[in-house]
Amino acid sequence: MSKTKVIAFANNKGGSGKSTTAANVAYSMAASGLRVLLIDGDMQLNLSLSYFSEDTVLEYAKNGKNLYTAIKEGRDLSDYILHTAYENLDLVPSSTLMSSIEFELFTKWQREFILKKSLAPTVARGTYDYILIDSPPTLGCWVMNILCACDYVLVPIEASPWGLFGFSNLFEFLEQVRGISPQLSLLGILLTKVDERKRYFRQTIEELRDLDGIRLFQNYIRIDSSIEQSQDRSQPVAAYKKASRSAMEYELLAKEIVTYVSR
Repeated sequence: MSKTKVIAFANNKGGSGKSTTAANVAYSMAASGLRVLLIDGDMQLNLSLSYFSEDTVLEYAKNGKNLYTAIKEGRDLSDYILHTAYENLDLVPSSTLMSSIEFELFTKWQREFILKKSLAPTVARGTYDYILIDSPPTLGCWVMNILCACDYVLVPIEASPWGLFGFSNLFEFLEQVRGISPQLSLLGILLTKVDERKRYFRQTIEELRDLDGIRLFQNYIRIDSSIEQSQDRSQPVAAYKKASRSAMEYELLAKEIVTYVSR
């Protein structure tokens, strides 16, 4: 039985494409036959809304069948897993109450490892090949929890003039996390919302390539209206429009991730 790989999608800057990337990479992995669990760690619920209708997501947010309840009560996360409409692909939904998760963690013993403990039984069973966790755009105790529960972190960066804003803060934070959770590795930097005609796209690539020890994914995600249209229907883009450019890009990205992690 192969070990479950746990990957966080993190960036302290909002709008970088964390939720969209996690949702669509997970679908591409599952479509290839891999077993995948998604965990929505953000109060904005975007990852949950990528697979379930707004009414359904809000119902789970209210009835306790969500990540917030599991963390607050120190429960086994496997009790909060939902099956999506797609084979090999499950999800733990979030709640708007995640806005108070920092307060809930403050008084807990070894508070940086609460999520890791809740997730441990699921990882130990080896039910999934990959667990992908979406994180909020912050650098607090909850994001540290997410990173401490992971083997890898993938950082999506928007290819825009402000895409690299706060980048150094994120990497200082990652170094702090490695101090208490040394198994965490940077999987790589992914460029999102790319417009190849824009000068700042080339500038962003050049700046990232100049950084020592930072891996830049070969594949990147271009701007594509199919992504927004699929989100409006609570579907991954490849399920909504298989022939779209972005569907192909996420499939190639998923393959690149699997190849790198499986080395």
